[in-house]
Amino acid sequence: MTDQLTNTTRSESLSRSFAIQRRVIGALLMREVLTRYGRHNIGFLWLFVEPMIFTLGVTLVWVAMRGLIVSNLSIVPFALTGYATVLLWRNAASRCAKAIEPNRALLFHRNVTILDLFIARLLLEISGATVAFIVLAALFIITGWMGLPANILTLTVGWFLMIWFTIGLGLIVGALTERSEAFERMWHIMTYLMFPLSGAVFMVEWLPPRAQELALYVPMINGVEMMRDGYYGNAVRTHYSAAYLFVVSTVMVLIGLLLVHQAKDLEGAE
Repeated sequence: MTDQLTNTTRSESLSRSFAIQRRVIGALLMREVLTRYGRHNIGFLWLFVEPMIFTLGVTLVWVAMRGLIVSNLSIVPFALTGYATVLLWRNAASRCAKAIEPNRALLFHRNVTILDLFIARLLLEISGATVAFIVLAALFIITGWMGLPANILTLTVGWFLMIWFTIGLGLIVGALTERSEAFERMWHIMTYLMFPLSGAVFMVEWLPPRAQELALYVPMINGVEMMRDGYYGNAVRTHYSAAYLFVVSTVMVLIGLLLVHQAKDLEGAE
């Protein structure tokens, strides 16, 4: 009887904790949206429109410069699956950089933690990139610029694996930029260097055999290749390991959580 009461109490306590957590994250999301986009013009819709404009612009430039095909592939889905993933991890991680400093006053509230600040920013950027990708894909399919995916499940799993990778990267970047101003400056340079290595502008099959093996050590390439496998199907030969991307991303998330916890200790020491 005592054990049952204890379990019930724990369950109720856990439910209350989750409810408080949801309210905190919701409030931080609203604050972030209002602070970043305000109430004027289209307001929070910029969260989705901005990445759509970037992705659409890059896709149109590729079409104009290289025609409608790259090798035997339609360039529109090639550009969409490549650049959308770059926009996902780059913007989310960059928004986590120095996220604590402008929100330091919020940490005086008992229920607000450093992790909450990162989660709110990650959710916003991931939501914006996801909606932009879905809307643009639907638009291109309706207009005939691209066909339906060969395997929508593989495409979707690839996108979610990239989201998992993005969360880990965002937590690590956010925590490290709080530790070092030099890392914050280096991160912006690193994003430019990571772009050509992300698989957005090439396929692994186009590389020499030895380079293919090395390329697959880059987590983002596995995600992009998986999404292109989901779209093109048997029309192309793709190289990726979903298990590798998941394991690396999980390790990154755990490292990120550890660094965020240490950042909490540093804040307390100050």
